[in-house]
Amino acid sequence: MSIIAYMKRNIPPDDAPAQALARLGSRIRFARTRRKLRQEDLARQIGRARATVVAIEQGSPTTEIGAYVEALWALGLLQELDLIADPGLDRDGQALSFSVADKRVRPRRVLDNKF
Repeated sequence: MSIIAYMKRNIPPDDAPAQALARLGSRIRFARTRRKLRQEDLARQIGRARATVVAIEQGSPTTEIGAYVEALWALGLLQELDLIADPGLDRDGQALSFSVADKRVRPRRVLDNKF
């Protein structure tokens, strides 16, 4: 079965977070199968139950993020996690931080040198 078959889920098109989790789960499953690992093998490596691996691969939003991270680690894909929310790649955040319109301007105070 191809990765496209893994990624097809009954998810409403406007549910972007659910779609992102489904894609991540599909990619984890694809990486696991490429490495010829069974779900039981991956579960043993990350110290979780097989049901947790199934939930990860389905993109379950109720599965803790630590389980996803451990699965990525076991598959040798943890370094790619550093790209998520990287400040250097956040174009919107960079644009907002350099925006002059949002900076607070204080009125100039006359210095009083009377002591």
